[in-house]
Amino acid sequence: MKHIVLTGGGTAGHVTPNIALIPKLQERGYQISYIGSYQGIEKSLIEELGIPYYGIASGKLRRYFDLKNFSDPFRVLKGFDQAMRLMKQLKPDVVFSKGGFVSVPVVIAAGRCKIPAIIHESDMTPGLANKLCFSSAAKICCNFPETADSLPKEKAVLTGTPIRKELLAGNKESARAFCGFESEKPVMLIIGGSLGAASVNENIRRILPGLLEHFQIIHLCGKGKLDQSLAGTAGYVQYEYIQKELPDMFALADIVISRAGANAICELKELAKPNLLIPLSAKASRGDQILNARSFERQGFSVVMEEEEITEEKLLQTILTLYEDRQKYIDAMHGSAHLNSIDQITALIESASGK
Repeated sequence: MKHIVLTGGGTAGHVTPNIALIPKLQERGYQISYIGSYQGIEKSLIEELGIPYYGIASGKLRRYFDLKNFSDPFRVLKGFDQAMRLMKQLKPDVVFSKGGFVSVPVVIAAGRCKIPAIIHESDMTPGLANKLCFSSAAKICCNFPETADSLPKEKAVLTGTPIRKELLAGNKESARAFCGFESEKPVMLIIGGSLGAASVNENIRRILPGLLEHFQIIHLCGKGKLDQSLAGTAGYVQYEYIQKELPDMFALADIVISRAGANAICELKELAKPNLLIPLSAKASRGDQILNARSFERQGFSVVMEEEEITEEKLLQTILTLYEDRQKYIDAMHGSAHLNSIDQITALIESASGK
């Protein structure tokens, strides 16, 4: 039986594309194992699927000063040693990595053991974790046509991002009942990402009375970011994180407000949901979300507001205009080219494994 190791973690965006691939890999007869961090979000998401999970030490390589910079290199070295042991123990035919720093020792260990590795870069410009893996990778999948210019030419393949099939099969009436919403008023879904987005949460809550005049609101605000003072507010429900009911909530939503992580925005495009993207500020990141968002804006898929330009009045008006113009964005997304990502990536895996 063919054996594949999947890896990636740190945020849901580094796990959900792997989850999207699992049914197709199982259909093709692959035995699947997963290597992630000890307690990252990937652990619970993968173990729920009954996939064997192996935790390794993980450290982040930062380009800025942090006291953890002194200890994390040792975690990375420990993770590499553990990954080498797992490669020799599991003997996979191929490795597929969705990124995040936990994937770095796994991909490099695969290279050392002559096991082909395929990596996936979701963002417009490659992150440091994936850059460290370039030399060990057989192929590098990417999401945006522009990304290929930043990749080794002979390894780059435009595949798009695997989208979970169940995400496309939501039931809006199930979500309406779950949230206790009426049927006459439109619904806005706010997604801060699996780790939450404090500034998005704060900006939305500042204009909540104005928004509730026009919308019912589902707010996915991240772990530890619930506002108990808003509990019981008519037309407003908030959750730290939703997994099972998320497809239904997408089906119910008329518009979506989201960060601009690549996987999140690709899901919005696939679902053709009119959206306002508020990318993570360049002050708090390497600016990849801003590049992702502006690409979608140029293609007519999204409205973009950067954090620095947000005022209460401007945010409320932008949301209302997005709703009024929603059909324009739906038409643009429906009219765009659709890459069959799961089949493309599966074919690369089959070719790399020699099976």
